[in-house]
Amino acid sequence: MGILHPGAMGAQVAAQAGVAGARVWWLPDGRGAATRRRAAAAGLQPADGIGQLTAACGLILSVCPPAAALDVAGQVAAAGFDGVYVDANAVSPARMAEIGEVFAGTGATLVDGGITGPPPRHADTTRLYLSGDTPAVERVRALFAGTLLTPVVLAGPVGRASALKLSFAAYNKISYALAAHACALADGHDVLDELLELAGQLLPGTPLARPGQLAGAGPRAWRWEPEMREIARALEGAGVPGTFAEAAAATFERWDGHKDDDTVSAGELIADLRADRRTDGVPEED
Repeated sequence: MGILHPGAMGAQVAAQAGVAGARVWWLPDGRGAATRRRAAAAGLQPADGIGQLTAACGLILSVCPPAAALDVAGQVAAAGFDGVYVDANAVSPARMAEIGEVFAGTGATLVDGGITGPPPRHADTTRLYLSGDTPAVERVRALFAGTLLTPVVLAGPVGRASALKLSFAAYNKISYALAAHACALADGHDVLDELLELAGQLLPGTPLARPGQLAGAGPRAWRWEPEMREIARALEGAGVPGTFAEAAAATFERWDGHKDDDTVSAGELIADLRADRRTDGVPEED
């Protein structure tokens, strides 16, 4: 099996395939030191290039930022891959259809995958939803059966797993943006402490009631922002306005500077929402 690319989620997914007995390859080209450490810790086998990886693997799993999903699929297709390609990225059904067009006529079989939950380190926390070609889906399901990544098969075509993944993310991740905006409103009127106390009583366990939980959105916001764009596209495909998701994307974009920074606090994220990004009416440069 091949994994593109072993980020925080992909490395743990690949590790579960290794636990199941698969030899897992990855592509070091262009990857940073953190990715290399994750790959080594997961016991992944480095490939010399995309050609070696596609030749060595009958199954390739793509777990990358949504904005890169189509490009990664194109690289694999151009390398002549003719096995099972699992796109497990947070993309809309329409984007998944575009990825399907990339593989049309190549001999490869596309499986739609949707991962929900945190990186799989504990039982019953993380699911991999699968839809598409039945024999190919069964091959992926069998690979992860009995591991910490629970495969769940959805009957039907490519696109169903992605739709379910984005539907869940629309509620789960946008709730962080809502909590941050509520806190920023309260902070602006000097009632933040009172809001947090009220939320603790009436909404325990939510990002609004738990600032530490809210802070966890900061390091991941750079990935969540393009995911919100995909959710907006999926909403529009269902005849629903995508403006709500676009607004959440704009919120997460404000936190781009906290990429992979596990030390960021909820207070810093709230301050980022209140910060004026304009100087004398002119947008600041990135």
